[in-house]
Amino acid sequence: MPMHTLEDLFVHELKDLYSAEKQILRALPKMAKAASSEKLREGFEEHRPQTEGHVERLEQILEELGKPTRGPKCAGMEGILEEGKELMEEDMDESVCDAALIAAAQRVEHYEIAGYGAVRTLAKMLGHSDAEKLLQQTLDEEKETDEKLTELAESEVNVAAQAGD
Repeated sequence: MPMHTLEDLFVHELKDLYSAEKQILRALPKMAKAASSEKLREGFEEHRPQTEGHVERLEQILEELGKPTRGPKCAGMEGILEEGKELMEEDMDESVCDAALIAAAQRVEHYEIAGYGAVRTLAKMLGHSDAEKLLQQTLDEEKETDEKLTELAESEVNVAAQAGD
């Protein structure tokens, strides 16, 4: 798809985020299964319906723009998730694996925060106020998830890994 206007870029970025979210939906059950910490596993399981909501918001925005969701695969998210998959295949203690899962999950969240922040700004500049609100809502949720991961790492998971539990 040629990108000659800011609107073209906006649609491209929405489709890229859509692809990223769909990839995350496939990865979350694997991450939950790999977690030994009950809180971490529950966190991954709870993030799935939230991610489904992110997909629905993107579908709504693209539908309102009269654009299909179909687009190229998000190579950035594919790479981040592949790194996480390779990490889960390493031979490591359970508590260290949980710390690694949090690090991988935070890479995902930071990528999403960057993407949603950029596309929200484009929506604002282009006068797509409904899209801007939906994208801000998702951005807020992604930031909240990142904060929860940090809290879990600092209060439990990384502490256990350091102690060798």
